[in-house]
Amino acid sequence: MTDDRPVRDGGTLTVALASDPDKLDPTLSQTLVGRTVFAGMCEKLYDTDAKGRIVPQLASAPPRISADGKVVTVPVRKDARFSDGTRLDARAVVTSLLRHRDLAGSARATELGPVREVTATGRWTVRLRLRQAYTPLASVLADRAGMVLSPAAIKKYGKNFTNHPSCVGPFRYVERVGGDRIVLAKDPRYYDADRVHLGKVIYKPIPDGSVRLANLRSGDIQVGDQMTPVDVQSVLTEPELQLFNSPSLGYQAMAVNIGNTQGVGEKPGRVHTPLGSDPRVREALDLSLDRDLLNKVVFQGMYQPACGPISPQSATAPGVDPGQCPKRDVAKAKRLLKEAGVKTPVPLELKVSTTPESSRVGQVVQAMAKEAGFRVTLRPTEYATLIEQGDEGDYQAFLTGWSGRLDPDGNIASFLTTAGAMNAYGIGTPSMDRLIARGRTEPDPGKRAAIYRDIVREATAQRGLVYLYRQENYVAARKDVSGVHVYGDGLVRVKDAGYTR
Repeated sequence: MTDDRPVRDGGTLTVALASDPDKLDPTLSQTLVGRTVFAGMCEKLYDTDAKGRIVPQLASAPPRISADGKVVTVPVRKDARFSDGTRLDARAVVTSLLRHRDLAGSARATELGPVREVTATGRWTVRLRLRQAYTPLASVLADRAGMVLSPAAIKKYGKNFTNHPSCVGPFRYVERVGGDRIVLAKDPRYYDADRVHLGKVIYKPIPDGSVRLANLRSGDIQVGDQMTPVDVQSVLTEPELQLFNSPSLGYQAMAVNIGNTQGVGEKPGRVHTPLGSDPRVREALDLSLDRDLLNKVVFQGMYQPACGPISPQSATAPGVDPGQCPKRDVAKAKRLLKEAGVKTPVPLELKVSTTPESSRVGQVVQAMAKEAGFRVTLRPTEYATLIEQGDEGDYQAFLTGWSGRLDPDGNIASFLTTAGAMNAYGIGTPSMDRLIARGRTEPDPGKRAAIYRDIVREATAQRGLVYLYRQENYVAARKDVSGVHVYGDGLVRVKDAGYTR
């Protein structure tokens, strides 16, 4: 949704986030709140528009693809500068793409894995040679893997780029105070600076949705991201507030450690816990859950139950069944635990983030699982720490989420491929890897949909991720703010935002 009332120049917009972003480095970042900050300061080769189409951003035209699909040419716009003053050109794009692909610990490595070679064939033209045809490439370049970073900043700061990020964007990085704020200021070097109205944007982590709402009412913040259904009901009755919403491309799930013994991106090992070592125990946990009831109890029925990684909103995979939710079956869950020969109640530590919503989801899971023979202990953990511990394999299970991508590969490959860049669960089978590889190369939509149905079935059988629900993207703003854009990717875009005239 968008709001395009005329706005005046100047002013500071404060956006409340549901958690503190992780690294402000597009190569390493994994959080939705981080992507929202990047939307203000780090543009990409391509972007997603209000209709879910992929459109040029730092590229000057759509990619040109060879007949065999193995050579992709991207023209680069000629009028852009990074926030440090250096010029964007093809060599800068090459530097960023290779960093995203090759840097140790990169969360973009799987997304760019099919890229064999990247070269500048002129000052404003980039050529990518692929190992095989790669259907999702344009979608990949419309997110963090397509963000172009200043080569001068990369050279100067290396992995400390996160504390000195420099990109092309309507706003430039000023400062970050951990747990309190991230400050951006209008970048006068930006190629479209005349259309940028705000002087500053401040992002503040406020995990409690009711506190975000109270700050909106008082005017201390002007935009509240990821508003909860409980708070949405209040927003609808507030004359000074407005609501934006869009369906989500992502999912929320319970991650289970079934093989992460060496850290994310490494070959799976053996996890010696009942849940991690026996798929029957994981199926029992899954069957103990009533997703419809969880949605009603925690979210007032305003979200959707989810049992697979692919959203119905995924425009590039029509016909893909996002996953049929199993009905709750406590009796069968108890039989599976008996067959597995485990002593009940089965102990399970479930890490949850420190938001009230995450805590409530954990409590519902805890109560439901207890009836089937599990003893769930909740461990509240700050979200960025939760991600780090997940990557390290320091967990039994934790609540996680993914904001989603238009192409289904973006919800699958990095998480379900053996040693995928964000596979913190230790999932990995040769059959799954083959299916994912086929899905990436198949151009025919019907055949591709069939492949993804097979992937969903195998992912369900493994249950390294137990999918729970799919959010709606709810963003609240004060009525005196206009130009905020919220699309299906869940990002709050503030380039055109400002205070109404």
